[in-house]
Amino acid sequence: MKAVVTVTGKDTKGIIAKVSTLCNEFGANILEITQSVLSEYFAMVMLVDINELTQDFGSFVDSMKDLGKQNCLIIDVMHEDIFNSMHRI
Repeated sequence: MKAVVTVTGKDTKGIIAKVSTLCNEFGANILEITQSVLSEYFAMVMLVDINELTQDFGSFVDSMKDLGKQNCLIIDVMHEDIFNSMHRI
């Protein structure tokens, strides 16, 4: 199973490191990552493998949101099943 992680906010040093460290702590493996800085704004989308999470998916989502709040970022995590359902024609 996979999840899509999006991160947006003002650009600061270490955003990718903080998000990837938290992924590692939960056992999520980053499969793909794209990021961009537009003027002073940061945007990132990651596809992560969540098959080997060490805690439940809800805890992973909550921890990502908390990390975002601590760093003035918006971090959303969406399970691939929800993402795929939203984008079916």
